[in-house]
Amino acid sequence: MSKGSSATAIRVDQGSEFVSRELDLWAYQRGVTLDLSWPGKPTDNAFIESLNGKFRAECLNAHWFMSLDDARAKCEAWRRDYNEVRPHSGIGNMPPASLVKSVSAMRPTPTE
Repeated sequence: MSKGSSATAIRVDQGSEFVSRELDLWAYQRGVTLDLSWPGKPTDNAFIESLNGKFRAECLNAHWFMSLDDARAKCEAWRRDYNEVRPHSGIGNMPPASLVKSVSAMRPTPTE
């Protein structure tokens, strides 16, 4: 999710899991803009295309969701594993959360 000056936007591809009346209504009610990538242009945002493919294969296609709460719990477990446990080769085989912590530790603290 990216924060603009007054609006929030989510960049999504045109996959069936991201194009629906329910998602559109959810976004509208919360003032969120859905920023759709161009159809047939996975290079438009290769990082999100890669994430969407992994999320689809490893979470959405791998589970039966018995309720909305069940879907939330399973998706959250996948998100936490992806960000906090799983090593990513593009960032030195560490999880993204570890990279964020190491970068934050290197920043100088502002003096007051």
